[in-house]
Amino acid sequence: MPAPLAAVPAVPGSAPVPGRLVRKHLDDEVLITDWRPVSGTTHRVTAHWPQRHDFYASHVDRYSPLLLIETIRQALALLSNAAYEVPLEYRLGWDYCSCTITPAMLGIRPEDSGAAVELTITHTLPTTRRRSGPVRLEAEISAVREGELLGTAHLRYTCHPPALYDRLRGRHADAKTATSLAPPPGTPVPPGQVGRTAERDVVLCPTGQPRRWQLRVDTGHSVLFDHAHDHLPGMVLLEAASQAVQYLAGPERTNPVTLRTHFTRYTELDAPCWIEATPLERPEPGLVSSDITGTQNGQVTFTTHMVARL
Repeated sequence: MPAPLAAVPAVPGSAPVPGRLVRKHLDDEVLITDWRPVSGTTHRVTAHWPQRHDFYASHVDRYSPLLLIETIRQALALLSNAAYEVPLEYRLGWDYCSCTITPAMLGIRPEDSGAAVELTITHTLPTTRRRSGPVRLEAEISAVREGELLGTAHLRYTCHPPALYDRLRGRHADAKTATSLAPPPGTPVPPGQVGRTAERDVVLCPTGQPRRWQLRVDTGHSVLFDHAHDHLPGMVLLEAASQAVQYLAGPERTNPVTLRTHFTRYTELDAPCWIEATPLERPEPGLVSSDITGTQNGQVTFTTHMVARL
């Protein structure tokens, strides 16, 4: 008989939820503080963004737009287990992510202790679920800060049971082994050219070719790799796309406002991944856009269409 997807009671509180529920090992990286059901398919999730964050708030006046996507990632990991009874040992992978962000709502005020963000998440659930089979979920998300719309998103993702995931991943299945096989990070693009202040936060290496970089993988980065992974996390790939657009825009500071990403294959840690971008377009005054592609071993692993505001 199929196992039902039934909601379970929320555990409210102002402290972050346990890191294991959002697939984070470092307590300081947990953003979610509360969740509650609205219906069987809709939930509200509350997050707290710290006033300072070494990676997602490296500029003193604004949060990175990708912090919203990381918040959504944590919320979906939480709800898949706590609300829909997907076991914690299942491996979650994104298939598609689209997001629209309001840059004006990313500001940081020095007098605040951080920002409260509320997500309303509505899932489309499978009508049946086979025991020990994958669970495919789809979610619509809206995010609000101080009563104003911060952004919206649409995601499709799959939760794989361990036995199936191990067969799917083959020799790459073990996270510790896969992480140990990653080569040392290469020479980064100058941080200022990709909107960063520290070399350790740069995820692109120059290749000498215009609009083409090698993905820079630093498995010692405490935010992007706070634990071992069997493949490159999607947040690293989205950061690469964001940095590529900033590089092409030159000295003008960019704020991604729209992205549409298809994750078509796993991006492995033990082989180079090449990031390529189309020439920058200006769809309207104050906006730039580009299509970014990740390729590994001759195969496309992800594609992103990104629009950024100058």
